[in-house]
Amino acid sequence: MNRQSATKIAAAIRSGQTSAVEVARDVLVRLAAYDAIQPQIWISRAGEEALLNAAAAIDARVAAGEDLPLAGVPFAVKDNIDVAGFETTAACPAFAYRPEKSAPVVERLLAAGAICIGKTNLDQFATGLVGTRSPYGIPRNAYNLAYVSGGSSSGSSVAVAAGLVAFALGTDTAGSGRVPAAFNHLIGFKPTKGRWSTSGLVPACRTLDCITVFTDDTADARLVDGVVAGFDPSDPYSKPLADRPRRARTIGVPRRDQRLFFGDAESEYLYTQALGKLAEQGRIVEIDMAPLQEAAQLLYGGPWVAERSAAIAGLLAQNPDAIDPTVRAVVEPGLEIGAVDLWQGIYRLAALKRHADQMWEEIDILAFPTTGTTYRVAELAAAPIALNSNLGAYTNFVNLLDMAALAVPAGGRGNDTGFGITLIGPADCDLALLDVADAYLDAAALPPIPPLDLEAKMQTVKLAVVGAHLKDMPLHWQLTSRDASFVGAFETAPNYRLYAMADSVPPKPALIHADEGAPIKVEVYELGVAEFGSFVVEVPAPLAIGTVTLADGSSVKGFVAEPRAIVGATDITDLGGWRAYIASRA
Repeated sequence: MNRQSATKIAAAIRSGQTSAVEVARDVLVRLAAYDAIQPQIWISRAGEEALLNAAAAIDARVAAGEDLPLAGVPFAVKDNIDVAGFETTAACPAFAYRPEKSAPVVERLLAAGAICIGKTNLDQFATGLVGTRSPYGIPRNAYNLAYVSGGSSSGSSVAVAAGLVAFALGTDTAGSGRVPAAFNHLIGFKPTKGRWSTSGLVPACRTLDCITVFTDDTADARLVDGVVAGFDPSDPYSKPLADRPRRARTIGVPRRDQRLFFGDAESEYLYTQALGKLAEQGRIVEIDMAPLQEAAQLLYGGPWVAERSAAIAGLLAQNPDAIDPTVRAVVEPGLEIGAVDLWQGIYRLAALKRHADQMWEEIDILAFPTTGTTYRVAELAAAPIALNSNLGAYTNFVNLLDMAALAVPAGGRGNDTGFGITLIGPADCDLALLDVADAYLDAAALPPIPPLDLEAKMQTVKLAVVGAHLKDMPLHWQLTSRDASFVGAFETAPNYRLYAMADSVPPKPALIHADEGAPIKVEVYELGVAEFGSFVVEVPAPLAIGTVTLADGSSVKGFVAEPRAIVGATDITDLGGWRAYIASRA
């Protein structure tokens, strides 16, 4: 299913090329098809009759001459934001209530002609960056169902990625509007605190919460912002609208020794590539991000945990078992935080905020990885808190320090999950960040988004072979007997050396990583995880299976060798590959 564009849908309906009813019928078809894959992305949804009636009403308004910037555009709402006619659950059935009216941001979208399709699943009480903490099921990455969707705005991100709606509202306290965008190849727009009203939002940390939007492109993010941004007197944290111009002349990035990729070489490569494109806009400057990391620690390791506790204090006291065990483990300690700890945290944050404000005098924007890696759903089940924390390494400080942020795609991993960068600036530079994103995306010329995972991809491993396992070589049968499929012929990055080992039968090469090397020809095969495991068991020393970097910067598993493998060996690097060596012997 192709993604939907809010800008194009509204224009087509306003011009009479189509109707809101026709768009709604198409959405119903899309929903029915994707329900076979991931019905758990929704908590509640409008019925067919109600949806078609709402669409007919939009067509009538258009026919009457109303100028509706979002005419007939289907959208979804994270289920911690009030929408009249739907329950608000925050992914906790015991907490559910039926609001009398919609949140102001939703009211503005409806007034502009948008049609709410339903309420989406989330990490309970918006506590998590993973999407696995909900009694309504686990929304999974739209492009590889084995992987997390990201959270807490999990259902909203998948609904957009799967082409079910043109945009979806999420929320963001620690990164919940940015992490799912990265994993699902989306734009995640997190406005400045107070730019969008948060009335009608179930609070996570009320002083930090932002309502956000997921879109397919920056044009739709601008369109939605143009509709919903503005002062709301009902929200004590709302503020008058301001737009601060800002260019990307100087772009701050983490020092190399502070970059965290958690062993994910693909993410590291994609980030480096993104910085190369950003360098076409401005000068890249490495900064010390330790003060930002310290601010981030206050969110879950400091007194702001108590603000989460305050949001659900009644449920914690009266019905704690209704709360997801991992969520409860996160928020319960906040009940023990005292006023002294709180004020000490406030004082420290003020000092860190002053440092951040001074930072903006030297740099224009920050460009950080949105996350350093991603994880499988099964991995999160084994270590739910530690791995969740890893995903917040580049996101947790932003709202505490009152910054605007925009997550944009920056490529994809070999497993089809998305990698993204986040453009960060001082408060009120929201539109300027969109300008920077437009220039970056034009320069990046990212590859097409992969197809949706509609059949739960088998978990596989890509393996680079360099010698006797090549096609038509003596040990190739060890791959064919495991139903390995040929991916393609490639070259390694230019920092490997190849040796013909001494006295090996059949002849075998040794691939060694070296500062002064050359590209080496390899073949890449894909095989199931279990088959890969049985293959690795048979690899004899001094050979081993490690990680091999290919010429395009991607990483695969592959044959490497211990240093002793080259004792008495012949350096055949100049031949460029094992086939050339075998041919030279013949």
